[in-house]
Amino acid sequence: MEQDDTRYLKGRGALSNRDSRFARFTREGIDDGWWREDTGASVATEVIREDVRTIISTNASPDIPFDQSINPYRGCEHGCIYCYARPSHAWWDMSPGLDFETRIITKPGAAALLERTLSAPNYACTTVLIGANTDPYQPLEAKLGTTRAIIEVLQRFRHPFSVITKSALVLRDIDILSEMAARRLCSVAISVTTLDNELKRKLEPRTAAPASRLRAIKQLADAGVPVTLMVAPIIPLINDHELEAILEAGRAAGAESANYVFLRLPHEISQMWREWLAEHYPDRARHVMSIVQQSREGRNYQSGFHTRMSGQGAFADLIKQRFQLAVRKLGFLREDRLALDTTQFVRKNEQLSLF
Repeated sequence: MEQDDTRYLKGRGALSNRDSRFARFTREGIDDGWWREDTGASVATEVIREDVRTIISTNASPDIPFDQSINPYRGCEHGCIYCYARPSHAWWDMSPGLDFETRIITKPGAAALLERTLSAPNYACTTVLIGANTDPYQPLEAKLGTTRAIIEVLQRFRHPFSVITKSALVLRDIDILSEMAARRLCSVAISVTTLDNELKRKLEPRTAAPASRLRAIKQLADAGVPVTLMVAPIIPLINDHELEAILEAGRAAGAESANYVFLRLPHEISQMWREWLAEHYPDRARHVMSIVQQSREGRNYQSGFHTRMSGQGAFADLIKQRFQLAVRKLGFLREDRLALDTTQFVRKNEQLSLF
């Protein structure tokens, strides 16, 4: 795959489409100065259909509050340059760069498969997170409705679920979310990375504006849906100064609990992130990476449980202290206070055997 220079693409976060770490052969494009045209052109989204065999993913990670998740899509149009899910596109022989945000794999049979899964006699009900590795309310959802179909199934089975998103499109499904929340079967997490529209445009070009996310928090809270505010990711010298302001705005909008995640740069994201920094913040790029590495024991990333989300060292400890102080001052609840009820699960189409 040729490594084309694809800067200045409208509405896209990645600046390149580098080969994945699994590629057997790579080719590198060289700019010899003979021709370059910055057209500001955009790249259309390609929809790829997948007939999936399973719909619920499981994990045994001790540092995340769920062990089941559903991802209605693979890849995400939002184009967040820092997205920890980008490397997963390499499993499909596609680039974690532009491919991740322009070549979206859809699951048109997801709802029917979920219904069969929940109907199985050996299925054990535990809360499921929708959107662990993709945003379930990315722009394509408005047309395809895959996420809507999934939560309709969960509603019929009285199955508890939570949703995490950066999109105001979640309000489209407020009828289901509020009905389930009234039964303690649903919660929503809204991620707010920045209150600065210009920074948002650079970091996560196709996400909802910060004001739209805060309005979504308010409307969900007003409808009785418990909302967690995610300040994610915290990026040294880019948005860390906004931590308290984001928490205050989210609490004022109605968020009941809050959490944060320190910048994560696994696999291919590290080089993509450096490209992004050099393009948008060349004056502070070295300083940003210096603090990141100080928070990861000299490396760009550490994948160890319990530290991968928060980092280590002086800067990471300061962020943790600032967060804890702010959430106490603002009266946020602990996330575990929003635990959902798994006892209401009703398996459909069950009948006694004749023999």
